Amino acid sequence: MNDGPGTTTHVESLLRTEAPQVLGALVRRFGRFDIAEDAVQEALLAASRAWPADGVPKNPRSWLIRVGYRRMVDLLRSDQARRRREQEAGMAELAMREPARRAGPSEETDDGLTLLLLCCHPALNPASQVALTLRAVGGLTTAEIAHAHGTTEAGLGTRISRAKQQLARAGARFTMPTASDLHSRMAAVMRVLYLIFNEGYTASAGDQLSRVDLTGEAIRLTRMLGDMVPDDAEATGLLALMLLTESRRAARIGDHGGLVPLDEQDRTRWDRDLIREGTQLIDSVWSRRATGPYQLQAAIAALHAAAATPERTDWPQIAMLYLWFERLTPTAPVRLSRVVAVAQAYGPARAMALLDDLNRRHGLDQDPLTQQRERAVRAHLLQMTGDVAGATTLYREAAALTDNQVERRYLLDEADRPT
Repeated sequence: MNDGPGTTTHVESLLRTEAPQVLGALVRRFGRFDIAEDAVQEALLAASRAWPADGVPKNPRSWLIRVGYRRMVDLLRSDQARRRREQEAGMAELAMREPARRAGPSEETDDGLTLLLLCCHPALNPASQVALTLRAVGGLTTAEIAHAHGTTEAGLGTRISRAKQQLARAGARFTMPTASDLHSRMAAVMRVLYLIFNEGYTASAGDQLSRVDLTGEAIRLTRMLGDMVPDDAEATGLLALMLLTESRRAARIGDHGGLVPLDEQDRTRWDRDLIREGTQLIDSVWSRRATGPYQLQAAIAALHAAAATPERTDWPQIAMLYLWFERLTPTAPVRLSRVVAVAQAYGPARAMALLDDLNRRHGLDQDPLTQQRERAVRAHLLQMTGDVAGATTLYREAAALTDNQVERRYLLDEADRPT
């Protein structure tokens, strides 16, 4: 599809970019995150219907803010049974009449990081912090967030709704937190940025492997976070990880739109500027006493980036780093990644024995976060040992479990690969 101005693709990208800024403007003026988030969603829906047909307005952010303002008043008025809501509706109308408050923020205003920190308010539990931020800042749909968490869309929707109510009850304000508050929120903030980047790098659904809007936003916000906490080694490690991973994006898609695995990528297409910056960042913090999971992942990505050819990759070192990573973060995706590294370093037989053991102890083949990839990894191991029939069956099972069309085509192609 043509993705020029006014087309559906262009509009969707623009709306995803503007949504956090519009939400920030409404929360700043009305102080009600719960209602503002609903108002923004309706403004985005109105734009998605109008703009492809009528064209994108000259100032799309102001257009969205005006529609959001009007919808805010409607929502505040809707609950006439409660006097407090009636008073807030009147206050909202007065706010719109005051010129200083009616005007939207300048185009240079960036509310993304403030909004991110609000969503990571200590009144929320970690799961709610992540879900709410992915929705408000990352612009992910409820279905996409549910996929990233291995849960149902209905359950995730309920969690987001409760999180907004908790923020309202806690009296959370749209302001930058104090230094102590920021420190307490750092783990949640970095986890959210990591998930936004991952969803962008390999989209959970759709006909595109990657979503550059999400990876770009995650990198931009992580840079801003790093500027706020320059001495935080994990924040630096997270940025390094994103840059090193993003450096390979152009080589992941072949000439005909198919997925190209790491060992088959044209490494001349890797972005050397991103590799240089990411490597310098991880080198600058690697010698510090405490090493966290983002630094470990960045170190792994740096080893891949340093290899001129697949054969020169230091897989034993990568396998060791994944073992270290697993001890720090014993999750199903990390365990499965260690299996892949062990296969490359020590052969498929040793990797298959490890995978069988991890399945017995941790059920990677049943875990919602790994059940699809576990089949793809096992299929690859069988392929390495010459069991083509077994590999074909598992590749097809893995293809049936993904909603990303590019990934699905790759897995089906692997299943049909001649012996």
